[in-house]
Amino acid sequence: MKDVLRLSLPLTVWLISFSAVYGLHGLVCAGDWGAWPGPGTLNWGETALLAFAATAVLTQAIMLFLLAGPWLGAAPGFLRQTSLSLAVVALIATAWTHAPIAVLPMCVS
Repeated sequence: MKDVLRLSLPLTVWLISFSAVYGLHGLVCAGDWGAWPGPGTLNWGETALLAFAATAVLTQAIMLFLLAGPWLGAAPGFLRQTSLSLAVVALIATAWTHAPIAVLPMCVS
């Protein structure tokens, strides 16, 4: 059972974070969080989205680190290589799908 978890957890976390960040994006735009000034030059909506995206990427990086180490990693062989490959893919997918938050305008009507 642990092996199935090692294989499926990174991409499942990516799926959850992808759904959650774009759900939060809808709440931010519908709730007009962009009208509230936040820290620095950002507003509260941008701050919340950037913080969530950074947390998602950091979570994936920690998961990759744990799977690569002796703590949660599988025994050497095919399963270990596959779980590490899937964790790398999940980290890249998380960074790629959350990148538009940092570079595109938040709510354009």
